[in-house]
Amino acid sequence: MSASALLSACSEKKTEFRGVDITGADYARDVPLTDHNGQKRSLKDFRGKVVVVFFGYTQCPDVCPTSMQELAEVKQMLGQDGDRLQGIFVTVDPERDTPSVLKAYMANFDPSFLALSGTPEEIAAVAKDFKIYFKKVDGKTPTSYTMDHSAGSYVYDTAGRLRVYNRYGSGAQALAADVRALLQEAG
Repeated sequence: MSASALLSACSEKKTEFRGVDITGADYARDVPLTDHNGQKRSLKDFRGKVVVVFFGYTQCPDVCPTSMQELAEVKQMLGQDGDRLQGIFVTVDPERDTPSVLKAYMANFDPSFLALSGTPEEIAAVAKDFKIYFKKVDGKTPTSYTMDHSAGSYVYDTAGRLRVYNRYGSGAQALAADVRALLQEAG
C-alpha cells in the first residue's frame, strides 16, 4: 500500500456513536416475522431507512412503553428526516399479543411503526439470533403473567447493517444522535 493510500485510509473518519458500536457483529441478522397487518417482513423491506428493533410485549408496565415512546420522540426530533426511521417492535408474548392488540399498541406511538410476531418457535429463533433473553413469569392467575426480557434497541444503517446497540435508559437524545449519524453517513 502506498504512503498516500495508507494516510487516506487512516484519515477516514469513523462514525462516533452514543450507543455501543457493534458494527460488523455476526448476529441479529434479520427479523423474518409477520407484521401486525399480516405481511411477512425482513430487514430488506426497509432499505434506505435507519431501522430500530426492540423486543418486548404489550402488557409490559414500564420498559416497553417507555422505549417505544422514546423512539416516537426520536422520530419527531428528526423533523423531515423522521420518515427515514423505521421502528420495529418484536413481541416476546405471541400468546396475548395478537395482530389486533399489536396494531392498537403501535398506534399509541407512531402509525408507521410496525410490530412483528410469529409462532413461539419463530420468535425464539429470532430472539436467539439477537441474543435476547425472555422468559414467562407466572402471575397470580394464568393470564396475569409477565415476561422477563432483555431491554435495548438494535440500530441498523440504511443498507441494513447492524451498527449500534442502544441500552435501555440511554434516552431519546442519545438514540436520536446515533440515528442522525447513520443518516448523515448515508448522505
